[in-house]
Amino acid sequence: MEYPALEVQGAVKVFERTRAWARLWPGRAPAADRRVVAVDHVDLRVARGEIFGVLGANGSGKSTLIRLISTLLIPDAGVVRVFGHDIAADEMRVKRLINRVSVDAAFFKKLSPMENLLYAARLYGLEIAAARREIVAILGQLGIKPARVHEPLEKMSRGMQQKVAIARALLTSPVLLLLDEPTTGLDPRSKREVQQFVLDLRARHDATVVLTTHDMDEADRLCDRIAVIDSGRIIAQDTPAGLKRLVSPTGDASLEDVFMKLTGRSLTDSDALEEEAAEPAAVG
Repeated sequence: MEYPALEVQGAVKVFERTRAWARLWPGRAPAADRRVVAVDHVDLRVARGEIFGVLGANGSGKSTLIRLISTLLIPDAGVVRVFGHDIAADEMRVKRLINRVSVDAAFFKKLSPMENLLYAARLYGLEIAAARREIVAILGQLGIKPARVHEPLEKMSRGMQQKVAIARALLTSPVLLLLDEPTTGLDPRSKREVQQFVLDLRARHDATVVLTTHDMDEADRLCDRIAVIDSGRIIAQDTPAGLKRLVSPTGDASLEDVFMKLTGRSLTDSDALEEEAAEPAAVG
């Protein structure tokens, strides 16, 4: 039996926030707790080899969903399976199948891309000589010249550092790659290089990609199917062309038109309640 690359059934994630003064003086007054459902009974099914997009504004819950899939968070309800493996019951097996790139990737900034990536290679038990060759090849495909491979990361631009983060994820040859707004902050040329690399990765390695973004053009260019998420709920799922037909029978609408139609607001608007009630890095 061939399992889907990703199956999410009824996933729920709730964050609670107590106001700072209530934490400092417990018992002095009732704690002003706020309960935010960041992921609200989400159902998804992603086929092997798909590039699947999760499109939503900042604070919509898309980054929390990615963290659930990557085992960084535990769902409060529901089930998440990666190639048939439950993320809670078989966490280590799932970790070997996936890798994740986020907009806030962490590095040893004093070290070079090569040193950072070799460190990752050792953690995954990769053969170092082969890893060294693969690192140069991947960084080259992402537009980083060999002369810069040994330059300290702290001397590199935000865009260059994000390319190194993508290279680190690809080094382990994941069969499910989770890209959480991977091109945020990149210049147009770097963004195009990363997008093309994602398409090439799927073509060459039969990888499945789940991509979160609020970039309409990126979603339209890369994704086979897209789920629109708003306030933690999936409110539509279809191909880019299918979503556009929700707005225009001829399909000549844009994804921006689709999002406005479905949510009543633009992608640049954020969910103020969610951002205020939970840490931005956990909700996204």
